[in-house]
Amino acid sequence: MESYILQVTAVIAKASLVTLELLFLTIVFSTPLGLLVALGKLSKIKLLKGILDFYTYLIRGTPLLLQILFVYFGLPTIGIRLDSFTAALLALVVNYAAYLAEIMRAGIQSIDKGQYEAAKVLGMDYGQTMKRIVIPQAFKVVLPPICNEYIVLIKDTALVSVIGMQELLRATKEIVARDFNMIPFFIAAVIYLIITAFFTTIFGKLEKKFSIYD
Repeated sequence: MESYILQVTAVIAKASLVTLELLFLTIVFSTPLGLLVALGKLSKIKLLKGILDFYTYLIRGTPLLLQILFVYFGLPTIGIRLDSFTAALLALVVNYAAYLAEIMRAGIQSIDKGQYEAAKVLGMDYGQTMKRIVIPQAFKVVLPPICNEYIVLIKDTALVSVIGMQELLRATKEIVARDFNMIPFFIAAVIYLIITAFFTTIFGKLEKKFSIYD
């Protein structure tokens, strides 16, 4: 039994590298994109604001699974062919950027207008005000919901199995179907919990760091 557990763990751990890579790259690309979208939605340019409002409405109003399928199977109909990993990453980034944008927009709008006025008195322009005063304060406000989104993302990576990617959950289900043994599910659960615990710990430390803005 011990040798079986070690063997299965090795296979699942290897598949989890795909999950971790997707998770890391999605966070790296969707977070700054979400911030840009949030700032665009707060701009006074009506056309830009309208386009971004529609983007977030469309993405948040349709299932992530459908978006993954569209990117992988739909884009080739207009001549855009992507491998499964790139298609999965693109769908995840576009999806999570929309959700993060709404979180960040709400966080920025929660900052008192007096902060903008004080910055203006000090001679700061809009960019300096956002960078030095507003965004650092808003960041603390949005940390908990962003952490929650990242935790949801950990589980959402399992959806990419529909386009044939051998990620953590798909590999686990294949082993269970082959061996008629539930142990792989417990191993996969432990791995998911470890990843979740890592994010929870990191964001807990960030919240303490940004508590100086209270």
